[in-house]
Amino acid sequence: MSSRPPAVVLLSGGLDSATVLALAQARGFDCHAMTFRYGQRHDAELRAARLVAERAGVARQIEVNIDLRQFGGSALTSDVAVPKGRSEGEMSTGIPITYVPARNTIFLSFALAWAEVLGAADIFLGVNAVDYSGYPDCRPEYIAAYTQMANLATRAGVEGSTRLTIHTPLIALTKAEIIRTGLELGVDYSLTSTCYDPDSEGNACGRCDACLLRLKGFAENGVVDPAPYARPVSGSAAEGAAQ
Repeated sequence: MSSRPPAVVLLSGGLDSATVLALAQARGFDCHAMTFRYGQRHDAELRAARLVAERAGVARQIEVNIDLRQFGGSALTSDVAVPKGRSEGEMSTGIPITYVPARNTIFLSFALAWAEVLGAADIFLGVNAVDYSGYPDCRPEYIAAYTQMANLATRAGVEGSTRLTIHTPLIALTKAEIIRTGLELGVDYSLTSTCYDPDSEGNACGRCDACLLRLKGFAENGVVDPAPYARPVSGSAAEGAAQ
């Protein structure tokens, strides 16, 4: 049994969650990775999450099956077109169609349940409120409110033996800062999948919001994104498209 404190890390297989996993491990936690098959329109991120978890040597990774596609309401869980080629200004206006209703609330509830079983007082989540703030469940005030609720809803919280902390170490970082942090920690970003609309081989489209922000972040670090793309892309072109 590990002498390190256990923590649950929500691991999607994307750039942010891979960075959060590396941060949690660097902080001395014995990480248990939770990944969701939630009805998303592709499984590239699931394959990526397995690779990232294996490379990181997590204590355990589990895949939770839920079907948010039954509800739809998002370009990620229904047959709605994923926006492409949007400017940074467009990304920062309103709640985008790629928002999955209540997704982080649902994910955190599962993570909370596993944390109780593990006796873990720490959950790590890769939300970010800087590059664009359209997702209501990525805001600091949401995380604070959920943490308060979680400590009212668990046996450990009621008995006072453990106070749950939800760690969001990326919440105030730009994408470039996140990538720089991950590179310093040795994260292999070639294993990650960020794209909202990859092809059948898992190659990123290079034009959705997630791709443009990712490419811009790598360009600002002077590093080529090692992830596979369906067509040639350049950091400078992506940076220009995201202005």
